[in-house]
Amino acid sequence: MRIAIVNDMVIAIEAMRRVLLSVADYQVVWIAKNGAEAIAKCIQDTPDLILMDLFMPVMDGVEATQQIMQKAPCAILIVTADMKQSAAKVFEAMSYGALDVVNTPILGSSGDPEMTQALLRKISTIEKLICKSAHPSTMIRTTPTRSFMPSVSTAPDLIAIGASTGGPKALATILAPLPASFDAAILIVQHIDAQFAEGLIDWLNDQTALTVKKAMTGDRLTSATAFVACTDDHLAMQSNRTLAYVKEPLYYPYRPSVNVLFKSLAQYWRPPGTAILLTGMGRDGAEGLSLLQQQGWYTIAQDEASSVVYGMPKAAIELHAASEVWTPTEIARHLTAKHS
Repeated sequence: MRIAIVNDMVIAIEAMRRVLLSVADYQVVWIAKNGAEAIAKCIQDTPDLILMDLFMPVMDGVEATQQIMQKAPCAILIVTADMKQSAAKVFEAMSYGALDVVNTPILGSSGDPEMTQALLRKISTIEKLICKSAHPSTMIRTTPTRSFMPSVSTAPDLIAIGASTGGPKALATILAPLPASFDAAILIVQHIDAQFAEGLIDWLNDQTALTVKKAMTGDRLTSATAFVACTDDHLAMQSNRTLAYVKEPLYYPYRPSVNVLFKSLAQYWRPPGTAILLTGMGRDGAEGLSLLQQQGWYTIAQDEASSVVYGMPKAAIELHAASEVWTPTEIARHLTAKHS
């Protein structure tokens, strides 16, 4: 895997370089000290992955991410010294196409081995996503067994949303115009590290009149509330209409997985409901969206023009799993008209 490093701190560059050298298949192809330099190098020699710092002279990581995704798109992992302190910058970078975020490893004996392993896990996951995008598998259609379906009279209307690359910005666009009187519950799976989920929830709460909260085991859905998956396990609906986290399937590169949530809803939640698959790399959610459509759900995929990465929505559209193909603004307009 060809990897580039963009960082102005010599000690951080050396720490990342040593981590990468520990894996035989990883090659550091170039290093840039600021965003402007990174753009020029990326256009000349586009790597498989860029490890991008946020705070640099000349041009920061947010602007660099935006321009790279426009001029020479590739996978970008934000590597920053303090993820929680950098929350606003991180979500801005992710809205432009950065895939994920991780703490910068520390050089020397004082370094935390877990930080090194966290960086390697992130890179490995992105490598799997890139491979899956290049070599998509054929979906096997299955029909879930319905052991229980909640009655229409006791269950709120439900909107389920899955998102990955570029998802935070799309989610904010959808949630922003929804009123406090919104008469449906919302479930959200966004591919993001568990330790950063709280920052996403706080950020989304500032964008909307709805209540945005962590989805917790045992939660029952309530109207005007968006429940966001907040662990590295999979969020799923249970037969008693409560939420839970499940570890299986262990082999999924996406944790939490949109497919796991959508499939559990196809099994346990009676339509009508609306399922939405937003921008993202790979195919997560496409099969689940198809199953929900077969069960009578109204299904929506984000359009290509507004998607940062047109992977997940495209996969769903290729399966004829989307009843509509809309921008986030059009999705928000539809939800407002239907549920206000």
